[in-house]
Amino acid sequence: MASVAMPSGPAGPVYEDGVVRAFALAAVLWGVVGMLVGVIIAAQLTWPELNLGIPWLSYGRLRPLHTNAVIFAFGGCTLFATAYHVVQRTGQTRLFAPALAWFTFWGWQLVILLAAITLPMGLTSGKEYAELEWPIDILITLVWVSYAIVFFGTVGTRKVRHIYVANWFFGAFIIAVALLHLVNSAAIPVSLTKSYSAYAGVQDAMVQWWYGHNAVGFFLTAGFLGMMYYYIPKQAGRPVYSYRLSIVHFWALIFTYMWAGPHHLHYTALPDWAQSVGMVFSLVLLAPSWGGMINGIMTLSGAWHKLRDDPILKFLIVSLSFYGMSTFEGPMMSIKTVNALSHYTDWTVGHVHSGALGWVGLISMGALYHLIPRMFGRTEMYSKRAIELHFWVATLGIVLYIAAMWIAGVMQGLMWRAVNPDGTLVYTFVESVKATYPFYVIRLAGGLLYLGGMLIMGWNVIKTVQAGKAVPVRIPAVVAHA
Repeated sequence: MASVAMPSGPAGPVYEDGVVRAFALAAVLWGVVGMLVGVIIAAQLTWPELNLGIPWLSYGRLRPLHTNAVIFAFGGCTLFATAYHVVQRTGQTRLFAPALAWFTFWGWQLVILLAAITLPMGLTSGKEYAELEWPIDILITLVWVSYAIVFFGTVGTRKVRHIYVANWFFGAFIIAVALLHLVNSAAIPVSLTKSYSAYAGVQDAMVQWWYGHNAVGFFLTAGFLGMMYYYIPKQAGRPVYSYRLSIVHFWALIFTYMWAGPHHLHYTALPDWAQSVGMVFSLVLLAPSWGGMINGIMTLSGAWHKLRDDPILKFLIVSLSFYGMSTFEGPMMSIKTVNALSHYTDWTVGHVHSGALGWVGLISMGALYHLIPRMFGRTEMYSKRAIELHFWVATLGIVLYIAAMWIAGVMQGLMWRAVNPDGTLVYTFVESVKATYPFYVIRLAGGLLYLGGMLIMGWNVIKTVQAGKAVPVRIPAVVAHA
């Protein structure tokens, strides 16, 4: 695919939007694929026979395919698209090294394709959110270095003196993910398709969950907060509620998040003091998280009526409600006594999906609904009613999903720890699985609704692209201050 934007013309320079278009459309496609695989594995947990006895379709192989598709294919493409869009608009300049930006697009699609091939084959490092084997890890590193060069090069060649706060969040996300990936993926290859971690035992677990939680903290939070700080003010037509709070939010969040990983390792061989450090920083994390949520929601102060008529704002603002809920629940679950009940249960699954479907999913969809029509010469999507329908279908799906998992998780935790007066267990593990079954059916229904919403979005995007036309967007005259 080639960009339609030319470096310059009779009317002056234009933005490099071709790669933004490509990533935005890829995000919608991978969103449908990722949610579909999620529904398939939810159905397998409800009816295990659905794997049909085929190894490639077994839950253990499709589950990492689902997480990689949703996080890195859908979420990643959305992050690339919005970062490249925002950094140009806030800097009033073209992308630095457009050819390298196109390398990040095709390189990232190759990473996704290789993941879709290797994970069902059972080729995996066995590390949560870092399952891909070492040759693919090297490709990820090359793509990420290129991404950093394009993004920071664009920031460095900006025509506006001020660096808008969204770019601080995008920049921190790019740097932190590079650090996390390089350290956690350090491995000793023994063949083209197999390697062993450079770490052993509890050190490996500690490095893995430092990575795993910060994949949530930076890939799934900092980057999407960059979206929040640009697209909510843009869609609402109002300045961000408090710019000073946004800067405090940034520095508090990136410092605190890095330390929270050990809360995944309570009651393990990890030293007690390290577990406690993870718990304390997780509790402290509540303050900057809620500061950011309040800043985003209060941007609508004085314009709440817009929520009635603007379904895109519904996506963006309700995503912040889920962000606030998830960032209250996470610190609470990091408390050791709560963790003793919640860990290894479906409560954790509910927590993850309230953040993934509610926060990451909804803000991604809102940002894409704002972005895509403007990339095709339109002011709005083909069908506003379809956006409204998507919002309500997706929200209902999220509520069904997370409520079912919360109830199932608390029930599991209580059943597992229930003991008779003589110290024997009241329930067998199989009894807890049987009791959980109805909630797995509800979870599947919630997932189907969420997938249905993505299909509605896919239809709306296709119609918008067909009705629109990719046209170059001229860079406005440079002003002294943003």
